[in-house]
Amino acid sequence: MSLQEKETLELAQAKMQKYLQDNAVCSMDEYVQHGTTSTLQHCLSVVRISCVIAVGLHIHVNYENLILGALLHDFYLYDWHNHVDEGVLHGFAHPHIACKNAAMRFHVNAEVQHIITTHMWPLTLRFVPRSREAVIVCLADKYCSTLETAAGMVHAAAALFRKRRV
Repeated sequence: MSLQEKETLELAQAKMQKYLQDNAVCSMDEYVQHGTTSTLQHCLSVVRISCVIAVGLHIHVNYENLILGALLHDFYLYDWHNHVDEGVLHGFAHPHIACKNAAMRFHVNAEVQHIITTHMWPLTLRFVPRSREAVIVCLADKYCSTLETAAGMVHAAAALFRKRRV
């Protein structure tokens, strides 16, 4: 890890401190996101990967917006596995729910709201990331989701294998 990456991750940790002490943010650890990964752990991974992408590719970004958008991009506060929102599938609805929650609870700025509402692109075709920060969080989310889902599948397969051996 480069010195710049280390400094950026330390900045991210400092910027997230107040949010990580908030009860609603902490409650995200109670919900499974992908595989066996909690929503909070997923969001923390997206923060880390977003920072690594920005630093590694030397992309000039507003780190405060990037970090906050990544941390709160899935701030929807429910178990999506058994939640139905007026017939709208979770993948389409949750960015707007997360944005509304973040705006109400933390009064996040318009750029952070944009990062949150566009992180599911291209699934949400009409909501296209138009800032560097939004594109980075969108990409980091896809990367982390893929790894977490694959790890969950490996975990499930290993458990099934162990069960059959007994």
